[in-house]
Amino acid sequence: MVVAMTAHDEYCDFCDLPMAHCVHGRPPAPEPAVKSPPKPRKRAVARPRAAGTAAKPVNRRWTPPEVLEPLILAVLREAGGELEADELFLELEIVVEDRLLPGDRESTPEGEPRWQYAARRARVALISEGLMTKGIPGVWKLAKTP
Repeated sequence: MVVAMTAHDEYCDFCDLPMAHCVHGRPPAPEPAVKSPPKPRKRAVARPRAAGTAAKPVNRRWTPPEVLEPLILAVLREAGGELEADELFLELEIVVEDRLLPGDRESTPEGEPRWQYAARRARVALISEGLMTKGIPGVWKLAKTP
């Protein structure tokens, strides 16, 4: 590539090229623009419901653990206060069979049916409330009541 030069072109003292082609004669690159941080979003303020207004119904895909808590207690009372986990699940399935939602029979990522997972979570809640005890692993047991 041949570049035509004119008499008024200036040459670089460092590389003997015309200033228009020289890296030394080019202006420095502009500094990148600094973006300001995003402004915080305003959260919507929850408005109180008018008296007499019903809450929206919740469509659940599976049964929450709170629903299973009294049923677990009833199954344990009927069995004398203690059952192995497998036996409890068999008895509990008979009790809740007609109440299970379609999603309750789906598997969790661990491969357990969702209703059994909910029952295990209900057990943890019952233990924290003092209605059940942690005893022998694999055995569900009611707490002794005075």
